[in-house]
Amino acid sequence: MTMIRIYTLTGAIVIAAASSMLLLGGKKKTPEQRETMRRQRINAQGRITDGTVLDVQEFDSDTDHSAQLVIYTYDVAGVQYECSQDVTLLRQFLDLHSCRIGVTTSVKYDPQNPGNSIVVAETWCGLRT
Repeated sequence: MTMIRIYTLTGAIVIAAASSMLLLGGKKKTPEQRETMRRQRINAQGRITDGTVLDVQEFDSDTDHSAQLVIYTYDVAGVQYECSQDVTLLRQFLDLHSCRIGVTTSVKYDPQNPGNSIVVAETWCGLRT
């Protein structure tokens, strides 16, 4: 009986150690990686609706890099959403200077959370120039 208890205790210790290594030792994703994954998920699973571009803003951030935002609005099930998307990392896919305010755009949104939306991703662009 003592050998069975030793094996059980050893197994439990090994499982606990492996679990803690996975939880604590895993690489944490950067904010850019999380945003890329969010865009990819919405692009793959999202629904499309019409929206309107309200504004395009470019401003300098703390790290000597300029940031670009697209501010847009859209309706889902009678609820109006006003959102913005940071498109700084997507500059190669669109030209914000040719984007006009008040123009209709396609918006992809998460059906489970309609406030989670995009107007541009790596392989899709809803902005009309």
